[in-house]
Formats: sequence, C-alpha cells, structure tokens
Amino acid sequence: MAELEEERSSLEEQQQVQEQYGHKTSLAKQRSFDLEADGGSTYTDRQKADRGTILKLAFQCIGVAYGDLGTSPLYVLPGIFPDGIKNEEDIFGVLSLIIYSIIIIAFIKYVFIALAANDNGDGGTFALYSLICRHAKVNLIPNQQAEDREVSKYKLDLPKHSTKLASALKYSLESSLIIKYSLFFTTLIGVSMVLGDGILTPCISVLSAVGGIREAAPSLSQDAIMWISVVILILLFQVQRFGTDKVGYTFAPILVLWFAFIAFIGLFNFIKYDPGVIKAVNPWYIVKYFQRNKKKAWISIGGVILCLTGSEALFADLGHFNIRSIQLSSCAVLFPSVLLAYIGQCSYLRKNTEDVTDAFYKSIPSKYVVTRHDLYQCLFRVFIDAEPMYWPQFVVAVLAAIIASQSLISASFSIVQQSVALGCFPRIKVVHTSAEHEGQVYVPEINTLLMLACVGVTLGFKNTLTIGNAYGIAVTFVFVITSSFLVLVMVMIWKTNIILIIIYVLTIGLIEVLFLSSTLYKFTDGGYLPLLFALIVVSIMFIWNYGYRKKYMYELENKIAMETLTDIVSDERIHRAEGLGLFYTHLVHGISPIFTHYVSHVQALHKVLVFVSIKSLPISRVPAEERFLFQRVKPGELVFQCIVRYGYKDSRKDQKTFEELLANQLKEFIEEDGRGEDRQRELALVDTALRDGFVYLMGECEVMAANGSTWVKKLTVDYLYNWLSRCVRQPDEVFLIPRKQLLKVGMTYDV
Repeated sequence: MAELEEERSSLEEQQQVQEQYGHKTSLAKQRSFDLEADGGSTYTDRQKADRGTILKLAFQCIGVAYGDLGTSPLYVLPGIFPDGIKNEEDIFGVLSLIIYSIIIIAFIKYVFIALAANDNGDGGTFALYSLICRHAKVNLIPNQQAEDREVSKYKLDLPKHSTKLASALKYSLESSLIIKYSLFFTTLIGVSMVLGDGILTPCISVLSAVGGIREAAPSLSQDAIMWISVVILILLFQVQRFGTDKVGYTFAPILVLWFAFIAFIGLFNFIKYDPGVIKAVNPWYIVKYFQRNKKKAWISIGGVILCLTGSEALFADLGHFNIRSIQLSSCAVLFPSVLLAYIGQCSYLRKNTEDVTDAFYKSIPSKYVVTRHDLYQCLFRVFIDAEPMYWPQFVVAVLAAIIASQSLISASFSIVQQSVALGCFPRIKVVHTSAEHEGQVYVPEINTLLMLACVGVTLGFKNTLTIGNAYGIAVTFVFVITSSFLVLVMVMIWKTNIILIIIYVLTIGLIEVLFLSSTLYKFTDGGYLPLLFALIVVSIMFIWNYGYRKKYMYELENKIAMETLTDIVSDERIHRAEGLGLFYTHLVHGISPIFTHYVSHVQALHKVLVFVSIKSLPISRVPAEERFLFQRVKPGELVFQCIVRYGYKDSRKDQKTFEELLANQLKEFIEEDGRGEDRQRELALVDTALRDGFVYLMGECEVMAANGSTWVKKLTVDYLYNWLSRCVRQPDEVFLIPRKQLLKVGMTYDV
C-alpha cells in the first residue's frame, strides 16, 4: 500500500507541476556557466578512467586524503598506555586491537562500503544526507519540484525490486516531523564534529611531530615545544589563502617518502627486536587483554580509536578522485605502511617498555643524545654527529603532520561550503581557488576561526595526551553518524539483504559504539572540548536554518495569487520602465509577497520582468545546461519566473556571465514557447530591453516573531537570527549583484 500511495503521490505532483509550468525550457547546447561547476572531468568520467588515469589519481590521493591516517603512529601508543605498560602481554592485545580496528573500520567500512554510498562521486556527512533527501522527502524546506528529478545528477541508479522494509522506512521518514528533525540534527552534529577534527588534527599532529626534537635535545621544555608548534600552526593557516591547487602532486611525494620511512623502520624493528609480535594477528589476544585488564582495557580503547583518525577523510575526499584510485593506493601504500609501523613499534616496546610515552621517536634507529642547553649549538651538533635515520625522519614527520593538518582544514572549508549552499550555515565568503580542480575552496572567516581555535587548544592543553582524549570523541561521533546513515542507505536505497544489515550493525556498529563509550569516559580529561565546540556550532547552524525556514514558510503561506499578479501586470496606472528587471526571491512555488510591497511603493514595472529564484538542490553539482528552468507567469505578457538551480559544490561566477546566459536561455525559451508573429515581437522586445540594461530588484526582509510568540522564539528570531543576518554577507554580495544596478525594498515578516 505504501508503494501505491507513493506512486499515486508522484503522479499527482508531476501533473500539478505540468499544469503550473505548462512548458519548460530544454537546452540543446552545453554552455559553460562557470568553469568549476562544469569544467574539468566529471565523476562519471573519472569512474570510466583508463589505467593511467587511475594510477595518476591514486598517486594524487596519497597527498590529499591519507595525511591524517598516515601520521597516527606518532601518537597512538602513548594514548593507549598513558601510565606505562604494566604487563608485556598487553602489547599483544593492543596490537591486535589496532590491526583489527584498521581492517574492520578503515578498510572494510570506509574503503569498500562507504565509498559505494557516494552522492554522484562526493562523500561525507552532507553527501549521505543529500542522498537520503533525494530518495525520501525529509528536507525541512518544501521547495522540491518534479523537474528536479530530470536533472541528470539527481537520478539514482537503484535496484528495480522493492521491499516492505524499504517502503516502511521511507514512509516513516516522510511522515514523522520528529524523525526529520532528528536526521537534520544528526547531520549538523556530524558537520560540527568534522570541524572539530579540523581544529584538533593540526594541534595533535604538529605537537606530536615537533615533540620528536626532544630525542635530540632532552633539555628542551614542553613550553618551548608548544610555542614552536604555535608558530608552525599560524604559518600553516596563513598560507591557506593561496589555495590548494595541485595539492596532490605537491604533497604526494612527501607522504610517499613518509610511508616508506615508517614501513622501513617498522620492518627493521620487527626483525631486530621481537618478530614474535606477529602472533597479534590472532584476535584471541584481544579477549585475553580484556580478561586481564577489564575496565582499564575498556578505557584504553579510547586511545586505540586514534589509529583510525582520518578514515572519514577517505570518504569525504572522494569527490577529487574515484573509488578505484582510493582503493588501489590505500591497499598498496597506506595500510601496509601503517600496519608495519605499529608492528615495529610494538616489537620495539617488547624490549623497551619504558619508552612507551614516546614510542615513535624512541623506536627510530638513533642513539645520539645531546645534553647542551643552548638550542642552536644543540641542533648543530646533532646534525653533524647523529646517526643518519633520525633527522630525515624528524623532518619528514613534521612535513607529514603539516600535510595531515592541511587535509582536514580543506575538508572543513568544503563542508562549510556545502552547509552554506543548503541554508544550514550563515552566509560567508567562499573563494574558489582553482578553475581546474572542482571543490577546491578557501573560506577566510572559517580559516581565521580555525587558526584561533588551534592556537587556543595548543596553548591550553600543551600536550598530545589531553588533546587525544578530545580528538577521540570527535572521531567516534563521526563514525557512528556515518554508520547510522549507511544503514538508512542500505535499507531504503540499496535494499540490501536484511541479514547483511544485521551483520553490519552487530559488528561494525557495536565496535563503534564501544569506541564511543570509551572516549566519553574521558569527558573531564579533555573530552568535553569537541562536545562544547559541537554545541556552539550546532546552535549557530540551527538558529540560522530556523530563521531561514521561517522566512521561506512566510513567503510560501503569503505568496501572491495569480489573479492578483494578473491585475498588477495589467494595471495601466503602473509605469512600464525600459530595460529588463530581475526580481530576486527564494520562493520557487509562486511569487513572493514582497513584490506587492514593492509595487505599492514604486508604482513601476520593467517591460520585461523575470522573477529569479536561486535554489540549491541536494546534489553536489548541477550541469550547466540544466541549470535554468523557465516558466511564463502570465500568457501574452513578458513576465517570467526563472529558477536557477545549483548543487552544494557549484560556484557562482561573475554577474556578467550570468546575465549573458540568462538572456540567451530566456530567448531560447520564448522561441520554443511562442507562436509566429507573437514570438518575433517578444524577441524584439527582449532584445530592446537587453540593450537598455539589467536592473536588479531585491527584498531586504527583517524577520520578527509574531505577537503571542514564546520568549524562546522571540530570543531566537528577533535577536539571535537577526544578529547573525547583520554580521554575515548580504544576499546581493552572495549573488555578485552590481550595486549601481540594485534596488532594495524593505519589509518585515511577522513569523
């Protein structure tokens, strides 16, 4: 029954839209609306790439996606054994935990399951949410149109069969407002935790790498390490403005060298100290570890989770590459190197348990230690006399830590861009740094906030142990959220066999919940930081989205009736000005009430009037040839509505290009929609209006809580939302509208 109701609802919706729109434009030729939205290779092209292209992409993704996961050996074992190793047998249990955590979570879940749940080649929390929104009507803003399904990237390649479970789940999602809000809040938490990763990754990676200098200079204080790290962090954020163009080719050689170093040193230590640690591949050592340590073993897995940091980046950075390239490079380079590094460290610790607090650098084959206090003399003597492995490894470790930080910073920029596009984050400046590489963006405000937060965390915590506690909570929350969304995708979209879904939940799901419970135990030891940060970010995002939705619903409920619009257009008392007027509105179903407010005060309309609605679809990109959707508002009049559709990763180029494309598509629509002499007359009038120039009309709306509203609503709308609206970029700045051609009309919405 649910399936029949769904089909009937879909047919009725399509019929209503066809009656409303009558005819929509079809664009025969592909034009470049903007380079980043349509330029470069598409995901489909990359999926069908030849062997050479796959190898090139596999090399590039080493420099972009693997920095965080690859540098985790710097700080994992000290986080697992903060009080030292009490029993040498614990090393086997911990190594077994690390091996199977990497295999089950990073390898099976992310490399083989999550990558398949991509949104037209894009991964991450928002990509999964948009995928679900396309399949079920769970979007909180009712701006869906049947024509959206005709966008090529909107279509889903789904199994033809259906299941009762999939239909029931879809019905539950669509019919329950509580579930819709829960799904939305879960997405916001996932986004905030990724931003938390963007703060904590640079801190823990740079501090861990720089801390290695104490192997050569033991007299160097922790405060000195802290300030050196702060300087590196500030420089790291200052160079973000130059963009990440060619980042793969630039960073990949350094990380390849890093992976070679840790693999070689791991293999060396494995052979030299205790090859017997290979017994840790037997998972029974995990059981014995828990039997022996009980609660302490459970607490310690909060440190084990650090070996999985960056796993989400494999999924989130998918849009830059393709599935095969990530699977190839991770299987050939990433996992073998990282596993060898952990095996080598554990082999070394079997003979040197006292060195666990700095296991990575202690296990490097170097014996020389400096005792002088003067740093410059210390460094000079070390470079001359130390054994050859230490300093190359130290330099590469610092560079790799910086690269690991870069990957999460770039991911933060991308996820903020997606949030802004979907109305979930205040309007801020998003700079597209490359015309060739899709999705490479720089967000100045976020960059500054991340820098200040990183410096604050580094100065406040000073050591990697406490930061690791905070880092673990952020990582595990993202894991659990991703798994929850993957289960929804399996049931509702993939229609996976229920037995396989149960196996996933009882293995990967339970493991991640166990990790989360352990990290939450360390709440007072730094674990509160990502939760506090998430509370702030989620509050800002929800307040903004709440005000955004209230404004949209007010316009939808008070939209102008077609009879009223016909009377306004036909009123001979209203002066018809020269030129082409573009009236901007968020509303896609009907005309915004601010239009009547404008007419009552200005008493003039342009001879050619186009109501422009900027709409974000829950997909990553809209092809340029499918971006515009036209309809004629009143037959016989040059009054149109144009819906301009963007994906959450599309950029908006200069307004002149937009004007040219809109004019061309408008004339093409008139040619298809008009008849004989009327068509020629309308085209001539449009050409005349274009020569007279564009005039932009835009409403500047203030949202106020209606009389009788609760004090919470008044606080949220009247103060918090309006304060955010004044602090961020205005709509004319976002749409790149020329100030000299702009006319604003103010109005207050009582919501």
